[in-house]
Amino acid sequence: MSIRRIGAEGGTGTGGQHLPFARAVEAGGWLKVSGQTPMKDGEVVEGGIIEQSRLVINNCIEIMTEAGYGLEHVTHVSVVLTDARYFQSFNKVFAEVFGAHPPARICMVADLVVDCKVEVDVTCYKGN
Repeated sequence: MSIRRIGAEGGTGTGGQHLPFARAVEAGGWLKVSGQTPMKDGEVVEGGIIEQSRLVINNCIEIMTEAGYGLEHVTHVSVVLTDARYFQSFNKVFAEVFGAHPPARICMVADLVVDCKVEVDVTCYKGN
């Protein structure tokens, strides 16, 4: 089984910091997308939970698409919110995106190392 690393050169985090991990890793038909925060060009995009949720999920979808996966391949999503009060608003965005292909999911509340409201990672599977 081979392992393919997408974006292995790492990305750019806040303040221009080099991120020392791949954006995603694929092995044996599985794709694991690294946790995405609401960032563009290395900076957190300001906005409420709705705007940040859409951007985070879109960041995941862009990486999935680059790797050749679609929403129908998503098997599990991990969500970290910084405030439990964001739960209903996040669910609205989540349902808009994943309504036709609902994956398994965990949603938790925790502090994030980036000053934002939400982080999401995605696991996909595409059989050979």
